[in-house]
Amino acid sequence: MTHTYKVSGMTCQHCKASVEDNINKLENVKSVSVDLESEKAKIDMEQHIDIETLQEALSDKYKISKQSDFEDKSGENIQDKSKAEQLFPLFLIFGYITAASILLNFRDWELSSFMFDFMGLFYIVFSFFKFLDYTGFPESFRMYDPLAKVLPAYGWVYPFLETALGLMFLMRFELDIALVATIIVLGITTIGVTRSLFSKKTIKCACLGTALNLPMTEATFIENTIMLVMAVWMLLF
Repeated sequence: MTHTYKVSGMTCQHCKASVEDNINKLENVKSVSVDLESEKAKIDMEQHIDIETLQEALSDKYKISKQSDFEDKSGENIQDKSKAEQLFPLFLIFGYITAASILLNFRDWELSSFMFDFMGLFYIVFSFFKFLDYTGFPESFRMYDPLAKVLPAYGWVYPFLETALGLMFLMRFELDIALVATIIVLGITTIGVTRSLFSKKTIKCACLGTALNLPMTEATFIENTIMLVMAVWMLLF
């Protein structure tokens, strides 16, 4: 996994080399790349290293801190963008899933079939993005999911669970079990999302993994609610 940090206090190439050498000596560090001009350090690590350990490896001259979760690759803070701009990837993916579900069913239209395909594609696509940074997803997921906070292993299993549910819906396999599981799984997550929204805390949404920098907004609540309503509807009717 690769994380980006801000390192202040560097003034020359010697400082840059010193930071790289000292961090490289740490266990589980695979490589370090420091950009003197932007004061950024990209650290590729085998497993997560806490910020205190990184700071202890450096001279008191240098201060290392985690780059904002909401800073994109260009260095721009995505919180400065409008909500529409921030959530454009989510809207685009939702649009593609909806269009694909309609195309799969438009010849012999049946609402239940459309819903099953929508839910299946939803899970498959969203699990794909979580697998793009599988090792980074559990940490972000724990920030708001109640079960993942209590049981960290749940965060590691969650992408596989989404994939399994997606296949069950698309293959029409044990649909009642898949619907009940959807209500339980997304119900728990929605509780965490709701708490986060009411707390007004700015946290990163892990619905599309960590590959995309999406903030937690009402859109996350709405997408979960849509899936929950579909699941309840299909069970009752």
